[in-house]
Amino acid sequence: MSRRVLAGVAIGVVGLWMVSVPAVRAEVKLPKVFGSHMVLQQQRPVIVWGWADPGEEVTVALDQNTAKAKADAQGDWKVTLPALNADGKVRCLTVSGTNKIELTDILVGEVWVGSGQSNMEWPVAATIKAQEVIAAANHPQIRLFQVPKVQTKEPAKDVQAEWKVCTPQSVPGFSGVLYFFGLKLHQELNVPVGLINSSWGGSPIEAWICTSKPSGGMHNGMIAPVKPVGIRGAIWYQGESNLGQGLKYFEKMKALIEGWRGIWGYEFPFYFVQLAPFGSYVATPMGPLWEAQAASLKIPGTGMAVTTDLVDNIKDIHPKNKLDVGNRLALWALAKTYGKAGIVYSGPLYKSMAVEGNKVRLSFAHVGSGLKSRDGKPLSDFEIAGADGKFVPAEAAVDGASIVVQSKEVAEPKQVRFGWSNTANPNLINAEGLPASPFQTKDWQGGTGE
Repeated sequence: MSRRVLAGVAIGVVGLWMVSVPAVRAEVKLPKVFGSHMVLQQQRPVIVWGWADPGEEVTVALDQNTAKAKADAQGDWKVTLPALNADGKVRCLTVSGTNKIELTDILVGEVWVGSGQSNMEWPVAATIKAQEVIAAANHPQIRLFQVPKVQTKEPAKDVQAEWKVCTPQSVPGFSGVLYFFGLKLHQELNVPVGLINSSWGGSPIEAWICTSKPSGGMHNGMIAPVKPVGIRGAIWYQGESNLGQGLKYFEKMKALIEGWRGIWGYEFPFYFVQLAPFGSYVATPMGPLWEAQAASLKIPGTGMAVTTDLVDNIKDIHPKNKLDVGNRLALWALAKTYGKAGIVYSGPLYKSMAVEGNKVRLSFAHVGSGLKSRDGKPLSDFEIAGADGKFVPAEAAVDGASIVVQSKEVAEPKQVRFGWSNTANPNLINAEGLPASPFQTKDWQGGTGE
């Protein structure tokens, strides 16, 4: 047989093979934030999305509810199922296309995102009484989702993570603040709780903002892939890496909160932690950042947990007591998000001052059942100044719902400040045990969150 004939036969065989083999089809896929053991946010439409071949029809079923969609030209698809209530029922979610995905052990309840830098990332295993906490962490209705540390230039579509049931084995490396926050909600609300931890030690706020151009790399790699999964809200513990920016931090908090709410499409609550005093910031005063954090309370739907009393080592930027931090954030959520009556959810926050002769009367929000000293000693860390602006230590005393401040050295007082030092250990609290936030009265920008 000639070479030409042989070549023709070969071409014919190849052509026949190319025609007869069916095209390879992509499997229907879900993002990792959808998985067995997950918690779906109650009382919000259930948005499910994923990928398939362009034009492929996908069916999603959750209990008796089903929805269909066709993948677009890029292979993206999305469906919306009716909202559900937290009823304790274990559910199954099925996604069908050329293949079938079945997710099991799904609960409906409350879902919260926790983000920020190292104090949010700080694991349960490194908190006070860690061994006791871990041993008691058998909570089958609390589910944990740990987002890995990834930065991307563009918003990522997925993350390499999975939902885990809360057990002594799964909780040690999880965020302490977010875990204690979620545990408190679970105990008080008696519903399943899903917790998404997306935090990175040392990260500046800019890395998490999606209104910046370009978007922050941590937002792109660690927040974008989990939206628009339904959440109730977010908690935030960050600021150490932005300390020198002072009041500019307020504008960045506003951009962060409004940006996240924008990509989710609704105004969810956003509760944050005011940094504790830290003595190793030698050249940078913490006061302006504290004021910026207090100013962030002017943003609707926010709340602030004060931590001035939780310092166990003034030279350590990481207070180990994450239990009280999480619980204080949960107080805001229980009162403001879930409408629980009778909860004092904040310590005293400065409102106004009035000069009365050689004294200054200070008024506060969140007085609770009354003002008092945390340790039974005279109120500490108050300072007073006259027109020259030179501050001297002041005597301070509770007078009803206000504090009266004075000093023999200042006959005509003009301003007061409280806890306004990187090494302060102020003892003003309300009767419910929640500490007062640091403040200074001159041109004060702080809000009260009322």
